[in-house]
Amino acid sequence: MPSSNEPLSEVRRFVVAPRAPEDPRSSGFLHDAHALGLTAVERIHCADLYFIQGRLSSTEVQVLVDRLLHDPITHNVMQHQTAAANLSAAACLSKQMYVIEVALRPGVTDPVAEQIVRAAHLLGIPGVEAASTGLRFEVYGTGLSEADCHLLAARLLSNPVIQRYTLGEIEPSFPVRARASDAVEILPIRTLDDAGLLALSQERRAALDLNEMRAIQEYYRAEGRDLTDVELEMIAQTWSEHCVHKTFKARVSVERPGQAEPEIIPNLFKATIRAATEKVNAPWVLSAFVDNAGLVEYDGVNAVSFKVETHNHPSAIEPFGGANTGVGGVIRDVLGVSAKPVAATDVLCFGPQDTPFSDLPEGVLHPRRILSGVVAGVQDYGNKIGLPTVSGGVWFDPGYTANPLVFCGCLGIAPKDAHPSDPQPGDRIIVLGGRTGRDGLRGATFSSMTMDAQTGEVSGASVQIGAPVVEKGLIDVVLLARDQRLYTAITDCGAGGLSSAVGEMTSTRGGQVQLDQVPLKYPGLAPWEIWLSEAQERMVLAVPPACVPALQTLCDRYAVRLVDIGEFQASGRIVVKYGPKTVLDLSNDFLHEGLPQRNLSARVLPPRCPAGQTAALPQRETDYAARLLALLSHPNIASKERIIRLYDHEIQGGSYIKPLAGLAADAPADAVVLRPPTSAGPQALALSAGMNPEYGKLDARQMAVNAIDEAMRNAVAAGADPDQMALLDNFCWGDPLRPETLGELVEAAQGCYDGAVYYGAPFISGKDSFNNEYLGSDGQRHAIPPTLLVSGLGLVEDADAAVSMDLKSAGNHLYLVGAFAPTFGGSHYALICPSGEQPPAEGVPALHPQTRAVYRALHAAMRAGWVAACHDLSEGGLGVAAAEMCIGGRLGLDLALEEDEPLRALFGETSGCLLAEVPAQHAAAFEAALQGLPCRRLGAVTTAPRLTARRAGRTLLDLPVDRLVDAFQRPF
Repeated sequence: MPSSNEPLSEVRRFVVAPRAPEDPRSSGFLHDAHALGLTAVERIHCADLYFIQGRLSSTEVQVLVDRLLHDPITHNVMQHQTAAANLSAAACLSKQMYVIEVALRPGVTDPVAEQIVRAAHLLGIPGVEAASTGLRFEVYGTGLSEADCHLLAARLLSNPVIQRYTLGEIEPSFPVRARASDAVEILPIRTLDDAGLLALSQERRAALDLNEMRAIQEYYRAEGRDLTDVELEMIAQTWSEHCVHKTFKARVSVERPGQAEPEIIPNLFKATIRAATEKVNAPWVLSAFVDNAGLVEYDGVNAVSFKVETHNHPSAIEPFGGANTGVGGVIRDVLGVSAKPVAATDVLCFGPQDTPFSDLPEGVLHPRRILSGVVAGVQDYGNKIGLPTVSGGVWFDPGYTANPLVFCGCLGIAPKDAHPSDPQPGDRIIVLGGRTGRDGLRGATFSSMTMDAQTGEVSGASVQIGAPVVEKGLIDVVLLARDQRLYTAITDCGAGGLSSAVGEMTSTRGGQVQLDQVPLKYPGLAPWEIWLSEAQERMVLAVPPACVPALQTLCDRYAVRLVDIGEFQASGRIVVKYGPKTVLDLSNDFLHEGLPQRNLSARVLPPRCPAGQTAALPQRETDYAARLLALLSHPNIASKERIIRLYDHEIQGGSYIKPLAGLAADAPADAVVLRPPTSAGPQALALSAGMNPEYGKLDARQMAVNAIDEAMRNAVAAGADPDQMALLDNFCWGDPLRPETLGELVEAAQGCYDGAVYYGAPFISGKDSFNNEYLGSDGQRHAIPPTLLVSGLGLVEDADAAVSMDLKSAGNHLYLVGAFAPTFGGSHYALICPSGEQPPAEGVPALHPQTRAVYRALHAAMRAGWVAACHDLSEGGLGVAAAEMCIGGRLGLDLALEEDEPLRALFGETSGCLLAEVPAQHAAAFEAALQGLPCRRLGAVTTAPRLTARRAGRTLLDLPVDRLVDAFQRPF
């Protein structure tokens, strides 16, 4: 019983609202509501809700309000001493507005609430017992109905997968003290027939086929027992497409037109991606495809690591959490090779933002909702953890409406040979970081399945919730532990949680785990849930017993939880216990080598037109200026500044070329150039990307070649050495069990081999994501276009010699460098021109044999200081590239075209080409450096801020730069 002077435990409710009547967050919700057709909404006021439970004096409450919950300059705060006033929907209506309040569902991780409790204790207020957060919306509108508010809340203001809402004031939920269950189910697999095996796989959402289930059955028959639910879940995770890449490791029989016998590819990955890296055999590659991230030589002292992951399925059902934990997960991948994370990247693919509600498949969030949530998730994690988000892109296509793609990348740096990876028998299995909950259950198998209208309901537990503040502490501890050599191996808890992390680390030796030592977020978790949970911000380390006290000291310093859950052994088995009960006992040989190889059939369909093939254009008058402005306004080309500015791309102070370039910092950089703070020399790193799904719709093999070329030329444009470029591949595809879909994948993988070997650029890491399809309730499949992201990591020998894309000075010459062969196959011009003026069917751009020599010569000219600006030709062709350079420098260009088809010259797309600005005094030297290679003077930089293009004395277009800027900055 508390003493009479001790305050009683109460729940206090705080509403923190912006002082400004039109704050950006509220305006954004209103704009989205109108875009979704809810035009009866006239105003939305958004505020934050905080509920704090505890024994608090009035003085302590005031300290919390003033020092933790609000900024008195920008916010007002209202507080009540009860959880809620239970304001009803009817009461709201009587006030001429509706109140909608949103909170997380019970059991969903609330990172902000956790930090409120932690911060309160740091402020000397131990009476805070628990916290909970939410949002409050005051919605105004003449004629607004209760049904409208329900629609608004369900479609825009909340996500039913992780949140609940009410009209009126909501009751909070708080975490309760955790205690697990020891319930383990025995599954009688030995006696099942084939139908029973498939039913078991489906009931447990294991995503295992019949041959895989038969292999499991044979193993347990040999063991003389049935399997536990923990064992089935671990096998399903370990054998999932997400974790083991079954399609790329499959034996593929490939049918091609005109080929009498199928071509047999024994292992698609080994025959293409790995084969390219082995053939290139670059001595500066330190590690490829064997760890969490690839490693390459950097400056003689340090190595750099790079990894790009996808988080597509989770982002489709919970955009914020999916993207948020995608960023957190890839940061831990880099930390898992003992490197300090120094930069993040993101490439995002969405459906059209103006999609009518009526066109959405059942159960699909609106693309506007997905975009805003994904961008907020990326922003939240990177900004809070103190990591610059420096590079990326955004692509829109109807194929991504139900299946958004979220590519998250991370760059890291570490001293060479600083990453141990050899756990010893007797080492302790140490888990660092957050508690374990149900968030992320079956994430690996969920990501390996096709989504449907019930996915959000059935797989809600697969959604993970991030806590970047916790991960920041993890980074600090791991880097210090690395330098003190306190561990012998490390990996992160990614897909599959402890099952995956501990399973991988014990795969070469063996180990035993005690599950009841794992700290939990809330009660009732079964052993399989503890083992499989993908709860975020956790790392697993192999630590010699003598080093555990020193590691504990570091963890205490940074408030990071350390738990010893077991021991590495030389048993060749992974054994998991809950108390005295053995809940899992598997042979490593079976678990990691027992997966049957899949035998798949692929059918390759020929492209409509061979790459590079063109057709004569019909003779007609064209408004070139109108076409250029339409291209600049296309969502795929238009400025992404409103997204980029949400990210902190300056923190850590290492960026030389930033994502936004030019006089007003509003033009698109080709690549970012950064020099991590711990660099030992003048070198810097260029991060670039290549992706064009429009090409993939026509020719998957050439799409891959072009993606590699785009990543190469983007990096070269910024000053990177084309002979020291490393590549990463990320395939996002539909169902690979369909022969035509697999045929496109085979072609793209072989295109990766072709492009990588041609450029001498090895792949060092990669990831695939299949089954990016949505099965609607009408039985229709909604599949993404074949999508390949190629990320480039290039070396810039001298950071100060990096080159940006913005025009620098009037009077400088402009050169078109590279074999200029524009085509309209897969072009953005074909997307914006009127239906009656569509260009004829043509092939996608083809790679010219001299392209690598062009890049080498251009790089040499850059190293000599002869190039003032450089920009690659990509979507929208020459016209868009020239316009973007004008926007960057706020200067003009006067172009002289030679081609017989000026429409093709301005707006066709080509590979291997760049625009280079060269001061007049360096023109002769520049031309000499490019002698014998495709290069011609195209025009000059002008003081008058106008973009003009002429041919044979005729002016084709003449536009002031401010009109280019207006078109480029048009909202998408």
